[in-house]
This record gives sequence, C-alpha cells and structure tokens, in this order.
Amino acid sequence: MDTHVARQLQQFLEEDIGLGDITTDSVFGPDQEGQAIFIAKEDFVVAGLDEIAPLVFTTRNPRIVCTALKKDGETIHSGEQIFSAQGPVRDLLSAERLALNLVQRMSGIATLTAAFVREVEGLPVRIIDTRKTTPGLRAMEKYAVRVGGGHNHRFSLADGILLKDNHIAACGSITQAVQTLRDKAPHTLKIEVETENLAQVEECLACGVEIIMLDNMAPALMRQAVTLIAGRALVEASGGVNLANVRAIAETGVDLISVGALTHSARAVDISMRLSV
Repeated sequence: MDTHVARQLQQFLEEDIGLGDITTDSVFGPDQEGQAIFIAKEDFVVAGLDEIAPLVFTTRNPRIVCTALKKDGETIHSGEQIFSAQGPVRDLLSAERLALNLVQRMSGIATLTAAFVREVEGLPVRIIDTRKTTPGLRAMEKYAVRVGGGHNHRFSLADGILLKDNHIAACGSITQAVQTLRDKAPHTLKIEVETENLAQVEECLACGVEIIMLDNMAPALMRQAVTLIAGRALVEASGGVNLANVRAIAETGVDLISVGALTHSARAVDISMRLSV
C-alpha cells in the first residue's frame, strides 16, 4: 500500500480516537482478546478488504491478525461474513469505525461503478471517473472505481492536459490555448479539450487535439460530433451522465464516458461489525 495512504490512515485514527476511547478502555482490560467479524447487510460489490481494512487495524495495533474472507471485486450477498480481525479488544473497537467507514464508502463506489459498466456491456466504451473525489480519499476512491470495472481519468492536475471553458475563455480561443500549450507543455502529454458544440469540435480537429471532450451534449449531437471526428481523436462524453442515459450515450460511438457521480454521489453500503470475546 502507498505510504501516503498509510500516513493518512494514522491521521484518520488519531482524529477519531482523540485522547482515547473512554468507553472501551473503561469496559475492557488491556489484555482482553477478541474477534471482530464484518457482516454484509445488503448485496454489493466489495472494495477495501484486500489492503485498506487490514491496514487500519494493524496501524492501530500490529498484533491484530486480519483475514479477508472475500476478495475485492466480489459480489457480496446480505448476511455473508466478509472480513475477520483478531487481537486486543480495545484496539479492535477503537479501529472499528474507521475501517467500516472506508470499506462501506469504497464498496459503494465499486457497486455504483459496476452498475454503470453493466449498462454499457457489449459496447466499445470505457466508464471513467473524474477528480470529483472526497478530499483525502482520492487514491482509495479511484481504486474502488477500478474494482468496480471502471477506469481512472487524471489522478491529479499533473497527470494530463485538459483545457476547459475557463482556460479557453482566458486565452480567447481554443486555437490560441492549444498553441500556447504546444509551446510550453511537455511533448509527451496529450492535449484534451472540452467542447460544447460542433464548431468547437471542428476547431479542435484543425488544431490536432488528441482527445475531445463532448460536454453536456445531447446524444443526437454527440453522434454528429463522433461522425465529424471520424477517429482522428479519442472522444470523451461528459456531463449529466446517469444510469438511465449512459447506454444511449455509449451508443453514439464515444470512446470514454466520464461519470462524476461514481465518486461524488455513491451511497455507502451497509456493513456491521460483530465482536466476540
């Protein structure tokens, strides 16, 4: 696991525990041992069991022994046991909330992503995420997208060039913005440009842009844009994508469909922890 994520988990534990778990430390002695089991309360695609949940518990106490009873990416059914942790009861209970919060959140993202992927099954298109992630949780949330069968867009602003409406307005035109980038940006990076109409798509093609984003276009207009582009650039559809319309968008012939909802609107799934001592 990335050392950055490990440091984050330590900080998250410190935030939750504060100066100590008054309730648990008053009820249980320091030497009392127990076993904690995660139990699914609904059906979902699980994410976070392979590394995140074990790391939360072992960060709290390296003596805790963790066993993933299911693997990330599996479809879980209500009532199934999915994870086990054995060790000091005090540490199991003080780490419980963080471990559950993260696994529930990540599994919700994986489940929603899998639903989008199913909707476009059989079509040559990728479902991708955006940077609309929870601050501090980006690595975990983007991992959950991959677990659900989706793919990642940029991880950070340093990962690729994407000219959006504000960049274009500030530069005066797509042509001017692209020229400025070609003069200054590394030649190894592709240029993606956000467009809102066919005139902007034509301008992108004239500039030799490698990726063209069709932003908030109706499927009929997207289909015209795809025909106009004719394979000269990758085509990404973005804006207003949901489970009801993603199939129609995919059928326009776009290569990529970015869905901010994968990370900003996924519902956490329901998982409980049962302790035995």
